[in-house]
Amino acid sequence: MKIKTMIFSLLTLSTGIACTKQDAANKDGLSKNNSLMQMNEVLADAPNTWQEHWFEHNQLLNRVFSDTSVAVYYDNDVDRTITWPNTFLAQVWNYTKKTYGAFGNESRLYVILHTAKYSGGHPSTYMDGSHDYRNVIDCGSASTQAWKSGTGNDLDLTTHEVGHIVEGASKGVHGSPAFDIWHDSKWMEIYIYDVYLGLGRTADAQRWYNLVSAGSDSYPRAQTHWFKDWWYPLYNQYGKTAVLNKYFTLLAANFPKHVVSNGAGNISEYSRKLNFGEFVHFWSGAAGADLKQLALTAFGNKDEQGNDWTVQLQQAKSTFPNVVYPGSSTGQTGLTVSADNVGGPNAAEGSLKLVDNDVNTKFFTANYSTGFWAQLTYPSAVILKGYSLTSGNDAADRDPKSWKLSGSNDGNTYTQLDIRSGETFSGRIQTKNYIFSNTTAYKYYRLFITANNGSPDLQISEWGVSLN
Repeated sequence: MKIKTMIFSLLTLSTGIACTKQDAANKDGLSKNNSLMQMNEVLADAPNTWQEHWFEHNQLLNRVFSDTSVAVYYDNDVDRTITWPNTFLAQVWNYTKKTYGAFGNESRLYVILHTAKYSGGHPSTYMDGSHDYRNVIDCGSASTQAWKSGTGNDLDLTTHEVGHIVEGASKGVHGSPAFDIWHDSKWMEIYIYDVYLGLGRTADAQRWYNLVSAGSDSYPRAQTHWFKDWWYPLYNQYGKTAVLNKYFTLLAANFPKHVVSNGAGNISEYSRKLNFGEFVHFWSGAAGADLKQLALTAFGNKDEQGNDWTVQLQQAKSTFPNVVYPGSSTGQTGLTVSADNVGGPNAAEGSLKLVDNDVNTKFFTANYSTGFWAQLTYPSAVILKGYSLTSGNDAADRDPKSWKLSGSNDGNTYTQLDIRSGETFSGRIQTKNYIFSNTTAYKYYRLFITANNGSPDLQISEWGVSLN
C-alpha cells in the first residue's frame, strides 16, 4: 500500500535545497532573526494566520486550533466542523516525542489541511527554512469532502507525514540516510503500526497490519514484502518500540555527519546515505542480534543497484565497530563453551553454529553434563535485556530443559540474571524468546544448561541475545 505524498527527497534533506528554500523564505520577507525567534519559541502563541510560500502552495492559512501539542491550520475550503485532528494528531505527536525524543525547542506539531487542492502530503522539520523552521505536516485532497471521516486513510496519511519528521530530524541530526533504501513509504509501515498500538488504537493497528502485510514492492527485488518479512519480525522479536528508537540513536551516534549553516544557525546533518549492508548493520545493532539471515530472507543478497550487500555488511562491521551485536566482528570477541563438538568449534555442528544467525545449522555435543555452559564475551560491558534459544532439527530429548543466565565483569564472579526450568519446545527449529529485567552492563554472559530432556547429548540451533 502506498500513500500518495510528495517526494520526500525534495523536502530540504540536502543543504542545497535547504538553502534554496531559505532564499525563497527571505524573498517573502522572512528575516533570519524572525526565523530564529520562531524556532526557539516554546509556548508562545502560534500565529493566527500563515501565508504559504512553498512548492505550488500559496494559500493564506487560518489557525483553527492551538494548544501546547499542536497548531492546526485550514485553508478557506476546509470544513470548520472537522475537529478530529486537534486530538488525534496531538496524541500522535506526543507519543512520537515520548518515543524518539524532542524535535527542537518548539513543543508543537504544525498541522495544515487543504480541501480540493494539493493532493497528497509532505513534511518539514524544525531545521528547514522552507516552512519557517517548524515541524509541519501539510496534507491536501482533491475531494471536496476531504477529512470529514477522520478514519482510515485520513489517519494513515497524516500519521505517515509525522513519520517523515522522525526519519528526517531524530536525535538532533538533519537528514534521512536510509531514504534511498526504504523510499517514501516503507519506514512508515512500521512507524504507523507502532503509533496505533502505542495509542491503544487496536482496531486501527489491526487494519493497518492487514493492509501492509498484503503489500509487496519491487525494491530491492521484485515481490519484496517489507512489512511481513522484515519490519514485523524485527519489531516483534527484538524489542518493539525500543528497537525503532535505538536505530536512530545508533545512527546519530555513529554515522558520518557534518555541520552546516542555514537560517537556523549551525545544524548537524548526515553527510551521506547508508548503503544496504550498513542498513542491516545498524538495524542489527538496534536489535542486539545479527539480522543478516532475516535480511537475506526478506530482500535477497542484492541491493537495488545489484550490489552484493553482504560484502557491504562485512565492511560496515569494520567501519562502525561501536555498533555491536553477536556476530559483529568487533562486537563479540568470542564464544566459548565448556564442552565442544568432537570436531571443534568450526565443525559442521561445532559451537560456532550456536551464534551464526542461521537456525538451519546447530551446535551438537556428546557426553552432556549438567555443568555445561556457553559464554559470550564483549570488548566492553553491554546491557543484555533478553535472549532466545532455538531447538535443534531432531531428537527432542537433546533439547535444553532448564538453565540459568549469568553476567560477569571479571570472568570469575557471576551474577544470576535469569533462571528457567521445565521448558519445552513444541517443535523442531522452534525459537523461544525470554525477556528479563537488567540494568547492569556486563562483559561476560554465561548460559548454564542445567538439564536437558534426558539424552546423553545436547543440541541447540541458535542462541540469540537482545542488547539494550
